[in-house]
Amino acid sequence: MFAKYRRRLHAARVKPGDGSALQEYRYWQLFSRSLYALQLDGHSFEVDVRLMRDSTSRKRPAALYRDGVQISSANLPVAFPVLGGVIEVATSQYGLKRMQYVSDDGSAYPLRPHPRSQEGMRARFGERFPRTSAAVGVASVAVLVVGLAVSLFVAAEALTRVPAVAAHIGVFTLPFHLPGWLKAALPIAGAVAATERALMLRSRWMIGG
Repeated sequence: MFAKYRRRLHAARVKPGDGSALQEYRYWQLFSRSLYALQLDGHSFEVDVRLMRDSTSRKRPAALYRDGVQISSANLPVAFPVLGGVIEVATSQYGLKRMQYVSDDGSAYPLRPHPRSQEGMRARFGERFPRTSAAVGVASVAVLVVGLAVSLFVAAEALTRVPAVAAHIGVFTLPFHLPGWLKAALPIAGAVAATERALMLRSRWMIGG
């Protein structure tokens, strides 16, 4: 029920396209553009997402193309109506977190990333080296879990140092000492891990998925 309501809400954001042609994907757009495709009833649908744009930009961040011609555009998140369902698109601060075709019966299917995009290269790496890819995924999740746990401990310590809180429950002290280099490295490692998960569309609640 909630998913259907969300799709209706996101579909309301769709605006008519300008009829322009789909631009070719360029290597210098690696960190600013995601491009996905879907074959449906003899037509090619492409979703072009410009990651550096938002609702305040002159052009909307997401556009839907049919056979290379723009038919719709929207702010994110959005559900583009297509033949027999919708294409759901959403982003997080680390990239895409949803790019899927959802049919009218509720079945969901992923779209195919452009081979030269970040997502396409990560998918190709996973196909060529499945074991290594799985190990990278496990390592990314582990880094995110550790980073989340440390953040919670640090937040708890800071909260219990507030006099009113300390008077009721005492002061919580971290059970470990974080060296300076680790404090600096954890946010960087967490951002890299979150980006890797986003490239695989494996966002989780801990990174806004």
